[in-house]
Amino acid sequence: MISKIEMTEAIILAKSEQSKSWAEIAEVAGLSEVYTTSACLGMNHLDSEPAEKVAAFLNLGSEVAEALKGFPTKTWDQVIPTDPLIYRLYEIVGVYGPTMKTLIHEKFGDGIMSAIDFTMDIDKVENPAGDRVKVTMEGKFLAYKSW
Repeated sequence: MISKIEMTEAIILAKSEQSKSWAEIAEVAGLSEVYTTSACLGMNHLDSEPAEKVAAFLNLGSEVAEALKGFPTKTWDQVIPTDPLIYRLYEIVGVYGPTMKTLIHEKFGDGIMSAIDFTMDIDKVENPAGDRVKVTMEGKFLAYKSW
């Protein structure tokens, strides 16, 4: 079986050579664009049917489908990312994280937002002052348990 890294490289190369979009790949998988992209980048897995559909759509072999089905080890290579877009997301959490935590606690109680029972959408919002990025995250509230 090939590694998640080799799988990702094969998918990105095929996507580029065939001028496919992540939205097209997600449509074939029957899943959201965000989740499908994340799986193709090695941070999530796909069940058998979507994995096989993605591999076939990109004319990739069964080894890519098998790697897509594999459960990932979710790690980050850097403590502080240097990619500007990813760094800005860290900056948002650094500046607004305590506010988000305070408001979630006020509205829901003591707990967290699940990153497992979770969805995210990324949309483009056209604006005359400059297009906007709209990130919508929705996760199940998980209350802390007392015992």
